[in-house]
Amino acid sequence: MKTALITGAARGIGLATAHRFLDDGWSVAMLDRDGAELDASIHGLSPALAVRADVSIAADAARAVEETLGRFGSIDALVNNAGVAEFLSIEETDFARWRRVMETNLDGVFLMTQAALPALKAAKGAIVNIASISGIRASTLRVAYGASKAAVIHLTKQQAMELGEHGVRANCVAPGPVRTKLSSAVHSPEIITAYFDAIPLNRYGEASEIAEVVHFLCSARASYVTGQCVAVDGGFEAAGIGLPALRR
Repeated sequence: MKTALITGAARGIGLATAHRFLDDGWSVAMLDRDGAELDASIHGLSPALAVRADVSIAADAARAVEETLGRFGSIDALVNNAGVAEFLSIEETDFARWRRVMETNLDGVFLMTQAALPALKAAKGAIVNIASISGIRASTLRVAYGASKAAVIHLTKQQAMELGEHGVRANCVAPGPVRTKLSSAVHSPEIITAYFDAIPLNRYGEASEIAEVVHFLCSARASYVTGQCVAVDGGFEAAGIGLPALRR
């Protein structure tokens, strides 16, 4: 049985991804720093392991890998999904907020990858990093978040270049707007309408749709795919600056 280690797995895309791997017969280690939410999310799931850890702390990353190997014996896929956001202007983003975003979104990917590398090499496994469409196209109030996700996209390419000779593949998924509890809480009706107008499919994505692509990239079906960034965004990035009114 193969094993996936998924960070930020207590909710949203991470939780949907855990369900997708479990549905395919994988074992799943679900990592999150929110222990209460993680315990609630993992209830009834099997074979699954709850790992309470903070990906931005090197010792936690190493312990998470040790716990996963101790329970399941291998790590065939690492999904670096844990992330945070600060939606502020450049002037409002102080260094503490900048570091808060970078230490989870970028440092966490680096630390988890380093910790899991021996196991991934042994399994000739796969890495999938969750970036964002904000790492591809700039937007307002995303100076830290967008920069962190752009760095994750390039880090993915570095991983693919260096690890290919060991049989380890590395790819990236860049979600567009996704319907989650967070987006439902912070997106006003005006924002939702504007997004729908800008997205060719005229809707938000579902976490399960992101999970499908992540699962594919970790599977044998993607055995010759590495170093790629797949935008799962309903066409948002492809539309560029095209005016929605012209499509009506």
